[in-house]
Amino acid sequence: MTRESDAAAVAGDSAMVAPPCAMVIFGAAGDLTKRLVVPSLYDLVRAKRLPEQFRLVGVDLAAKTAAEWSQGLSEMMNQFVVQGGGEFHVDQLDQAAWHWLTDRMTYLQGDLNDPGTYRRLGDHLAELDKKAGTAGNYLFYLAVADRFFSVAVSGLGAAGLANEQQGQWRRVVIEKPFGHDLASARALNADILKTLSESQIYRIDHFLGKETVQNVMALRFANGLFEPIWNRDHIDHIQITAAETVGIERRGKFYETTGALRDMVPNHLFQLLAMTAMEPPISFDADAVRVKKAEVIQAIRPMSEAEALQNAVRAQYAAGAVLGKPANAYRQEPDVAPDSATETFMACKLNVDNWRWAGVPFYLRTGKYMTRRLTEIAIRFHQAPFTLFRGTDVERLHPNWMILRIQPEEGIALQFAAKRPGPTVMLDSVSMNFAYKDHFNLAPSTGYETLIYDCMIGDATLFQRADNIEAGWQAVQPILDAWANNPLQNFPNYAAGSNGPTAADELLARDGRVWRPLD
Repeated sequence: MTRESDAAAVAGDSAMVAPPCAMVIFGAAGDLTKRLVVPSLYDLVRAKRLPEQFRLVGVDLAAKTAAEWSQGLSEMMNQFVVQGGGEFHVDQLDQAAWHWLTDRMTYLQGDLNDPGTYRRLGDHLAELDKKAGTAGNYLFYLAVADRFFSVAVSGLGAAGLANEQQGQWRRVVIEKPFGHDLASARALNADILKTLSESQIYRIDHFLGKETVQNVMALRFANGLFEPIWNRDHIDHIQITAAETVGIERRGKFYETTGALRDMVPNHLFQLLAMTAMEPPISFDADAVRVKKAEVIQAIRPMSEAEALQNAVRAQYAAGAVLGKPANAYRQEPDVAPDSATETFMACKLNVDNWRWAGVPFYLRTGKYMTRRLTEIAIRFHQAPFTLFRGTDVERLHPNWMILRIQPEEGIALQFAAKRPGPTVMLDSVSMNFAYKDHFNLAPSTGYETLIYDCMIGDATLFQRADNIEAGWQAVQPILDAWANNPLQNFPNYAAGSNGPTAADELLARDGRVWRPLD
């Protein structure tokens, strides 16, 4: 993977310290900054990945001083220690590491719609270059609503802050949602590419910062054991699940215009699908990997409206109990319409029309307020012939599975049949488990640490390119259109705390298959 030549190696570690730079967070007072971005920077400080010349600049409409901004972040960090919850979790705060970061924080009040904001930011960054030695390297993080993406990029361009010269780099991190459908994704790509080159754009998906996701390529391509059987000749089907035990968490306004399909499928789930199904790249160079990922998504078979209605299931949670606690129905959440038709669960069957995967269905599902928090990729292998076991006490053959657990218990499991001890032939299903926590000393991680660090060193491997984004939206557009043209009247149709709607079970039952149980 690409690494900046001026970065120095950390003693005893093959990873390197990032080059001198200033990181600018637009939306510095927002929830994403507090819960994920800044905690990830703290983790990078502890891992000794950030340079002495690093500076963090917050930009937001809220009137604050740098001291007030850092104080609010300190309170949030201490709250994580006491209360836990969320992606960031530590038993105690390393005060030396935290002060190292807060000492490098500055704050600029500004309106993203005001060109003057970017001019003042440019002056501020120029001062940091002189005083702190940030070398003119700037990482701009758009932790703002998606309606500001084009506005911010255009403002940076007009102020000359996107220009790369004399070895200085300028990079922009863009959060999801990257568009709301195919047309808006294409328009957003075209808009930001007026100012930035593709190499400057880092479309971030924190799922790809998970160690287990990154390990999919290592599992496949570093082991002669698995890759020869990773195809239609040996695999019956693949299930990709992202189940959550949380609801919409007071994000009714956002979720009403988004829904489970837009929120999870073209980005998170398709990235997991791409890592699972991609062809071997010629190297781990960013573009070599991203070409292969894009090819897989482009190979998803287009659906007619009738096929989309048959192969995609939507649902909305009713009242119920999640992890032993009562949960309101989606329509009772704040800022949600009492007759809302927004889906909080979706499942679909997709086909990848290429030589490796022809005839192998991919089943995807994701939902809020499910019975268990679980993200996994489950590969079901073809059943062995039963002929040998006729005349024995074996009534059926147990399925063979490989399960790649993304969260919360990161690891890999193999399920296969073994003979029970005794004088007769009887089979039972057994499992071999590899758990990351048992073999590696894993530091606390939100999933953003790797991605932010990669932005600083110029490694775009784990980020989506324009063609990947557009291919994802193109694959789900028939479902969006079919649902828009055929409103569903029976919402809500699954209880909070359940495994989802019966229609999702029927989706697999038509093919003689069943979902892996969540509970």
